[in-house]
Amino acid sequence: MSEQSTLSPEASETVVSGGARLQAVLLDMDGTLIESEHLWCEAEAELVAELGGEWTDEDHRRNVGNAAEPVGRYIIDLTGAHHLTPREVADLLYTRFRVKLAGGAQLRPGAKELVTMLARSEVPVVLVTSTERSLVQAAIGGIGLDNFDDSVAGDEVEANKPHPDPYLRAARRLGVDPGRCVAFEDSVVGVASAADAGCVTVAVPNHVEIPPREGVVFRDSLVGVDLDWLESLVAQR
Repeated sequence: MSEQSTLSPEASETVVSGGARLQAVLLDMDGTLIESEHLWCEAEAELVAELGGEWTDEDHRRNVGNAAEPVGRYIIDLTGAHHLTPREVADLLYTRFRVKLAGGAQLRPGAKELVTMLARSEVPVVLVTSTERSLVQAAIGGIGLDNFDDSVAGDEVEANKPHPDPYLRAARRLGVDPGRCVAFEDSVVGVASAADAGCVTVAVPNHVEIPPREGVVFRDSLVGVDLDWLESLVAQR
C-alpha cells in the first residue's frame, strides 16, 4: 500500500507534547466505507433517461460526493425538466437508489475491520455522510450503524459537503477538537469539507481523482489502518 502525505517535513518532525491525542475518527460512507457509487450512477442514469436525457460517466464524476438536491439541480439543468424541483428530483433519485440497496452494498476493502477496531477502542467513531437519514441504516447495513458512536446525515446539517458544517457538527456533538479528529473521505467535496473543518484528513480516492492539498494524507485503501498510525497523524500536526 502506498501512502502520500503533503504534510511538510517540518511538521512531520515536530514532536507535540501532551494534548495531541487522537480524539475521534470521522468516516464518510459512500465510496469510502461502501462501494455504492456505481449504484448511485445507475439510479442517476435511469432517472435522467426517464426525463429524456443521457447520463455519462463524466456527469457522475462531477457529482460524486454531492448531496441529493445539488444533484437534482444538475439533472434539471441537464434534461430541462424544469417542471420538477431539485427536492422532487432528489426524492425520485432516492427511490431508485433504495431499490438498488435492497441487495446490500459491497464494503470497501478494510472498511469493516477499521470500524470494528475503532468500536472496540476508546476512540469515538462517527459516520459523516451526505446521504440523507432515511437511507443511512440500509446503506451501512454491512457494517452496522450500531458500531458507530454517532452519525451525521446530509439532511441534518445547515450546509452539506463541501461546506465544513457536517464535520464541525460531528466534532461539536462529541465535544472534541476537530484538529484532533482524523477524517476519511473519497471525494473532492468530502476532502474539502473535512479539511476546511480543520480535521486531519485522509483521502482514499475511489472513483475520482483528488488533487493534492496541504495537510491531506493519501492512502490506496483502508486496509492496515491502525490506532498507532492514526495517533501519529494527529501528533504530526
